Amino acid sequence: MREALAEADIAAREGEVPIGAVVVYEGKVIARAHNRRELDEDPSAHAEFSAMLEAARALGRWRLSGCTVYVTLEPCCMCAGLMVNARIDRCVYGARDSKGGAVGTLYNLAADPRLNHRFSVTAGVLEEECAEVLRSFFGTLRNRATAGGQDGSGASAPPAEAPRRRGAAAPACGFASGQDGADACTAKAAAGKARGRAQALERAVVGPGGVRPRRVLVALDSFKGSASSEQANAWLAEGLHRGNPELAVETLPVGDGGEGTASALVSALGAERRVVRCHDLAGREVEASYLLFDESDESEAAQVLGNNAGGSSGRGAFIEMAEVAGLALSDTSESMALAGSTRGVGELLLDAVGQGASTLYLCLGGSATSDGGSGMLSALGARLLNDGGDPIQGGLPGFVDVAQIDLAPALQALAHARLVALCDVTNPLVGPRGAIKVFGVQKGLAPDSLDELDRRMIRYGSLLDAAARRVGDPQFRSLPGVPGAGAAGGVGAAVLALGGAVTSGIDAVLDLVGFDAAAREADVVITGEGMLDEQSAAGKTPVGVARRAREGGRPTIAVVGGRAECLDAVYRSGIDFVLPIIRQPMPLKEAMTPEQTRANLVCAGETLARLLSW
Repeated sequence: MREALAEADIAAREGEVPIGAVVVYEGKVIARAHNRRELDEDPSAHAEFSAMLEAARALGRWRLSGCTVYVTLEPCCMCAGLMVNARIDRCVYGARDSKGGAVGTLYNLAADPRLNHRFSVTAGVLEEECAEVLRSFFGTLRNRATAGGQDGSGASAPPAEAPRRRGAAAPACGFASGQDGADACTAKAAAGKARGRAQALERAVVGPGGVRPRRVLVALDSFKGSASSEQANAWLAEGLHRGNPELAVETLPVGDGGEGTASALVSALGAERRVVRCHDLAGREVEASYLLFDESDESEAAQVLGNNAGGSSGRGAFIEMAEVAGLALSDTSESMALAGSTRGVGELLLDAVGQGASTLYLCLGGSATSDGGSGMLSALGARLLNDGGDPIQGGLPGFVDVAQIDLAPALQALAHARLVALCDVTNPLVGPRGAIKVFGVQKGLAPDSLDELDRRMIRYGSLLDAAARRVGDPQFRSLPGVPGAGAAGGVGAAVLALGGAVTSGIDAVLDLVGFDAAAREADVVITGEGMLDEQSAAGKTPVGVARRAREGGRPTIAVVGGRAECLDAVYRSGIDFVLPIIRQPMPLKEAMTPEQTRANLVCAGETLARLLSW
């Protein structure tokens, strides 16, 4: 981002609005640019747009997969659209654009399920410095306008510096080159970081406008192995009331779409739990449950997921595939990994349709299967045949023999329902980052079998892609490469082939429970989970909650069972303050008991209440 700020400095010296951008690939800056819209008289000459064009030339390809775009101001619709079309991995920006931001503020093209590519976004990196550059530039323009745009002699004031050649280097932070400039840059960076953290803490403690917070929204995920989301929220709220009985505390159990999310949503959605007979991953007949709830087309979730508007009501179903195909049901042996089928997932979906569900939310977390969703498709009625024209058997033995796929019967079964898969991974179906290579071993597959199984998955993905095109007009160019297609051993690809969407689990859950409306009524938001580390920034509950709270201008505190030593990515993602809950030294096994978890959360709540009232 400091390299992008250096480009913004060049733009300012050229009399352009100071916005800069760089593109990073494999840890190296491969392209850089700054705003030149006025100089080039080019409406597309935005910093990030030009940087992406330069990156494509540097790589010799239009696909910018593997690239991260750093830009000092949140991208507009044009630039965010190019990021989608260029297939970038990630966008990192500094200052939010309240008038035109298109990756989270006014629009969110980065995560729109209707588009054929999604990319991650990290907001607020060096936010104050990026915003100050813009404020200073426009302040100077206003001062010049007030003074009549003239110097003491009455002549128009010259620009600060003659326009530089596009792409010319400039010293960062506006200092001359040399050690003094480097030291000044370092000092400024350190001061900016300290100022930012102090302001974040002040917001969390004192609140906007110097008014101490009185309304607190608690939205904790489960502390796995210790407490459900509902328990964790209730225990923290108990401590908050103990520390300050005057606090108005609202609890909102949430999850990121992984295992246990359904339990968190029962009360929030007013849902009923339906128990049905179906088959688990080993083909055994078992009882499994899912949630049914009333859902209005005017709800936040319906609008985000593209349901028809009009104010009518329908039923939603919330299904965790871990109920019938999860790691908790598997011994992670090779035989189980090979036999594991997603048949039961399809059976749950069919039952939900029979109960009148018009939106089927399928949580993909905790899967123990790698059959590409073939079992699910077969249960829904799709015809998956081998070379002899016979239906394939379940699990990987059948999956590797598939030669023909007909999705029409499955689409007919889901004709009146919208299928939405929730996950927090963006892996494609095949290749080094695909379902088999990345997740196969943890599910029990032998390491020496992965290459052959991935080749089979490539063949299966091609058949599935062709089958989807025979029955519809899919929005993706190549199904195996769609981010999220590799989720849950390829169930993501099966969902996409059926015309469904694969979307961020935490965002969909927050929409379902009405998080944004609740956060608007709060002065501070408290979130958390069992363990917080750098991986949490990839889409886990605390960061998802913090990002949405930040969009509404609310500070966020995370309470956690444990934390990594370095949380830079977490703080950059929107969390202002992290509080581990352990109140005294104790063994991990003891700390994870429900009794100690409750005591720790109650005490942490009391601490936070006193901090907020300080």
